[in-house]
Amino acid sequence: MPSEIIDARGLKCPLPVLKMEKRLVSLTAGATLTVLATDPMARIDIPLHCCQHGHACSLEIKADGMRFAIVKG
Repeated sequence: MPSEIIDARGLKCPLPVLKMEKRLVSLTAGATLTVLATDPMARIDIPLHCCQHGHACSLEIKADGMRFAIVKG
């Protein structure tokens, strides 16, 4: 199953988290979602949201921002 991508680069928190949360609702358990973000707060907010809702989250920092790989729990 290919990963869905949300490009939230340039958006300030909480928008990246809200977009991620909205998309996760429509995905089945085990589905993957990639979130691209540039707001430094996303580095805290996205993993925290995932932890609180039982989703796995890994972070890769790139030159053009952050890339979160999320697996819906």
